[in-house]
Amino acid sequence: MDISEQTRAFVRGHRTDDVRDLALHAKRVEGLDLTWALDQIAGWQTARRKLPQWADVDDIIYPPHLAMEQCSSEPTARYKARLAARLLAGAGPVETTTADAVPEPPAAERAAQSHTSESRPASEGVLTDLTGGFGVDFSYMARRFAQAVYVERQRELCEIVRHNVAALGLDGVRIVNAQAESHLDAMDPVDVIYLDPARRDTHGARTYAIADCTPDVLALRDGLLRKARVVIVKLSPMLDWHKAVDDLGGVVDEVHIVAVSNECKELLLVLRRNAAPVPLVQCVNLTPQGEERFACTPESGDMRGDVHDDVRDIAAETGKTSETGGDGGDDSAGTATAAAHRYLYEPNAAIMKAGCFAELGARYGLTPLTANSHLYVTDRPVPGFPGRGFRIDAMATFAKKDLKRVVAGLTQANITTRNFPMTVDQLRRKLKLKDGGDTYLFATTDRARRHILIRATRLDRE
Repeated sequence: MDISEQTRAFVRGHRTDDVRDLALHAKRVEGLDLTWALDQIAGWQTARRKLPQWADVDDIIYPPHLAMEQCSSEPTARYKARLAARLLAGAGPVETTTADAVPEPPAAERAAQSHTSESRPASEGVLTDLTGGFGVDFSYMARRFAQAVYVERQRELCEIVRHNVAALGLDGVRIVNAQAESHLDAMDPVDVIYLDPARRDTHGARTYAIADCTPDVLALRDGLLRKARVVIVKLSPMLDWHKAVDDLGGVVDEVHIVAVSNECKELLLVLRRNAAPVPLVQCVNLTPQGEERFACTPESGDMRGDVHDDVRDIAAETGKTSETGGDGGDDSAGTATAAAHRYLYEPNAAIMKAGCFAELGARYGLTPLTANSHLYVTDRPVPGFPGRGFRIDAMATFAKKDLKRVVAGLTQANITTRNFPMTVDQLRRKLKLKDGGDTYLFATTDRARRHILIRATRLDRE
């Protein structure tokens, strides 16, 4: 791209400066494209946090702010590259006919496959990314394929990615400026197709239903599966994945719910012509220490999901109004009281989204505190649990004296609410505590339908 040396020098000299301050006070000199330079400085500062490997490459060109905001982070892009490589390794050659695909192994067998086999030899595999965007996902996946085709409707992004592909040293790449739908109709069959449909409507508002995304994956479903053995679709983590699976009508073979440092970031659907009757659900939390992975199937447990700071009218549900009251009855035969156990476990965000709570408890030998809390208790430490583990230090009801005993001496704490009629902020104000510190408080409702507060310490911080 034709960028003056004055502009490039300005970017190099001001990379760590405040962009807003530069916009107000930078000197306008001949040959300096200040608007472009500010975009590059802001983009590099975002990349340093979000894409550190790209930030280390001096010649990368960054797009305007919105594209940087929407692009994948390096951990999620690497995950998709590993996923694509695994699928490629098991996909077999693509047929040039529309005949039925070779049957795939059932979900249970797929779950046992190794996730460390990341790529075929470099001479194999063809990938097409139909919604290329800034090209972050494409750049990581392309390295696992002999050939990779980037398709993007915006000419400006195509030019940026053409430049960046060379800067990153990627071979076997073709850049195509076209609409996804028209390119799909004309393209030859490939091994893997990847799509990241736009999740904003014409007014810029976010959309969460698969039918509201562009391009329309539901409308393209049959065409996608005629042109590729495997299709990977990236969707918003806010989307109801159960409905997406149902809407796609029996072609979803795997569901990947991907979190980064316990924050849900992506929902990935793997489509095949001969998908297993029940999709495998992979819950993955990417952390600096590695991956937390938990696989389950929708038929094996309570798959409601999406229970975080659950604010609900407990009194209306249970008919109880006293903070300390209750009839002592059990609301679930499989629940337990915190007071009788030493350890508490909280699933990571990907599992919370998936909702595979019954299978989680059974696999790790844990007892749910109550049916709706999605917190688990046990008398022993549980190594390898996909989430956070705590030692229970104390428990109280919300009776004034009892509560005072548990929070005595605290000025700050990390607070979580589950199946509790107050938000975290409301409870923090009630307890007059600042955020942070080494103490964790869990507010929930026990099996006797009492509101309780559990004080705990992280096991990995003792």
